[in-house]
Amino acid sequence: MLTGSLVAIVTPMEPGGALDLAALQRLIEFHVDNGTAAIVIVGTTGESPTVDVEEHCTLIRMALQFAGGRIPVIAGTGANSTAEAIELTRFAKSVGVHACLSVVPYYNKPTQEGLYRHFATIAEAVDLPILLYNVPSRTVADLSNETILRLAKIPNIVGLKDATSDLVRHMNLVARLRGRDFALYSGNDDTALPYILVGGHGVISVTANVAPKGVAQMCAAALRGNIAEARSHNEKLLALNTRLFVEANPIPVKWSLAEMGLISNTLRLPLTPLSPQYHDTVRAALREAGCLEQQRVPAR
Repeated sequence: MLTGSLVAIVTPMEPGGALDLAALQRLIEFHVDNGTAAIVIVGTTGESPTVDVEEHCTLIRMALQFAGGRIPVIAGTGANSTAEAIELTRFAKSVGVHACLSVVPYYNKPTQEGLYRHFATIAEAVDLPILLYNVPSRTVADLSNETILRLAKIPNIVGLKDATSDLVRHMNLVARLRGRDFALYSGNDDTALPYILVGGHGVISVTANVAPKGVAQMCAAALRGNIAEARSHNEKLLALNTRLFVEANPIPVKWSLAEMGLISNTLRLPLTPLSPQYHDTVRAALREAGCLEQQRVPAR
């Protein structure tokens, strides 16, 4: 089981919108050097809705190549079509990822039974560790604890990314999973610390894109039960954890990485660059966390 800070890494793009694989290599080096536990490629933060299938597969394959076995790679392979999710998961397995992250199907509003069958069908079709991803603010459909518990009985469904920020719900799930080897990751940075302290195993983090060392240190201290140290690290990240969401993710975090000299500030429509009215707000949070002291990481 992976523990600690897993980064939901951005997808760097060149001006004009093409994938910037050289910048992706720089970012992965940045995370290897700063204690990130795993790379989660082509998730929400990686702009999965606007990359095509060929690009999606390229990003997974190149992330593995750049990681070079030094850090695990988890591939975002979810879709609102079960068949498409299976296709992406099969590809991810074929190139050797550590696991896949499969989001709750969006837009078509399946029932809990539909959600169960969706994930169970993927797990049956592809023998690869699967992390469920529940983010009802984006998908509308909400994967209930009852359905998660049913899915946790399937051997290769091994964990959950929980982006609800509902700690009561999380504690209920922890209690009911007791004795099972099932990973629980916060999907929201603002509640990552309490999530770990009441039974979580880490965070799949947006903030770690710009502050990998700080998020890794916070997680490590929390997992050791050193609350004072964990709170100290977390306090330096508090502003980032909120200001990286002043507009829809990944708009602010890509602007931030461009400020740090690591990528171009390029997104694909319908996402647009961070509004100028927020530049000073986000820049102040970067300074508070020490992110602007980071230097450009050369490709190796």
